[in-house]
Amino acid sequence: MCKVNSADGTPIAYRRSGNGRPVILVGGAFSTAESEAPLAELLAPRFEVITYDRRGRGASGDTAPYLVRREVEDLAALIAEVGGSASLYGISSGAALVLEAATAGLPITQLALYEPPYVTDPAVLPESAEYTERLTYLLARGRRDDAVELYLSVSETPPESIAGMRRAPTWPGLAALAHTLAYDNAVMGSGLVPTERLATIRARAMITEGGCSPAPLRKAAKAVATALPRGRHRTLTGQTHEVTPQVLAPVLEEFFAA
Repeated sequence: MCKVNSADGTPIAYRRSGNGRPVILVGGAFSTAESEAPLAELLAPRFEVITYDRRGRGASGDTAPYLVRREVEDLAALIAEVGGSASLYGISSGAALVLEAATAGLPITQLALYEPPYVTDPAVLPESAEYTERLTYLLARGRRDDAVELYLSVSETPPESIAGMRRAPTWPGLAALAHTLAYDNAVMGSGLVPTERLATIRARAMITEGGCSPAPLRKAAKAVATALPRGRHRTLTGQTHEVTPQVLAPVLEEFFAA
């Protein structure tokens, strides 16, 4: 992997593949450059694809205290590294980070998002606040396994599935990234769709959702598309929040090639 220093000096590790217009892939919770590799491979015949480890993950560094602004600066450093402008794709909390970068004025030519996990009903905000409080408590006490379990529970993962995951060989890797759950949570802000801020984004945008995803995620995707001045909405039939790269890649290719 290559590395570029962010504005605060934190090294950000990234990979480049393919040739063409630059496209940066921004992962969500627990994701690394490796997580996005299957999608990158499918897009590489048409684009120069950049995958990276968000700060605090994989081969990238970290600098305390965490600030959303610093993750935006990480993207700014990557965009500068690939020529000064780029298209961005983000999934889940990574989609929210892409929107943060766009509202900050980064030179983003086009942006594509998959299910940014905002909410549209203010009535659920107390639940979000309770999650933040509990997550902060667990991480402050080094209870990384419990923090991961909390996140999975809030994400509506069935208890029996969580129990099986805790016994799986992949669990230690999730626990190692538990501290970054607080980063993802900070990126989401209050949790509500930031409609007024989204109205300032002038880049062409596509927001996609899975046809089999939970109703709140689908509703949020539509709300984000509506709030963006140049937003369009698309549903991927049969997909869930864990979207299949082979289904997503042609949709992104068509959008980014336009």
